[in-house]
Amino acid sequence: MPWFVWLFLAATLGVAEFFTLTLVLGLFAGAALVAAVVAGVGVGTLGQLVALGATAAAGLLLARPAALRYMAQPPVMRDGSDALIGRRAEVVQEVTATRGLVRLGGEEWTARAFDESHVIPVGALVDVMEIQGATAVVYPRELLP
Repeated sequence: MPWFVWLFLAATLGVAEFFTLTLVLGLFAGAALVAAVVAGVGVGTLGQLVALGATAAAGLLLARPAALRYMAQPPVMRDGSDALIGRRAEVVQEVTATRGLVRLGGEEWTARAFDESHVIPVGALVDVMEIQGATAVVYPRELLP
């Protein structure tokens, strides 16, 4: 079979995969592309079919299960108060090991220092290390005097 027929088949299967998202048609498109390369080198029809079959089988047995496992994983998303971890805040009221107030995401949160020896002055920028209940545990972004 001529190489351009395999190439046309690969393009058609690729377009079909785009609309179905099954991962099967895309693997067959790749196999048809390999068959087009084999045909372009000058191998006969039997060799082209063997290349097509071997590539399709390898894709279905090796690549597809791995891709499906990857796609089945839930996206890493943090919501609620967990989404605030790592964000920057501004100190509104001096933050010590036991009390303080920061502006975080447009809201004021009670805060305490991550390092109990730190006293973070008003106006300093801090990073939220964790959220404990309604209290942000913060660490200064710059060295304190």
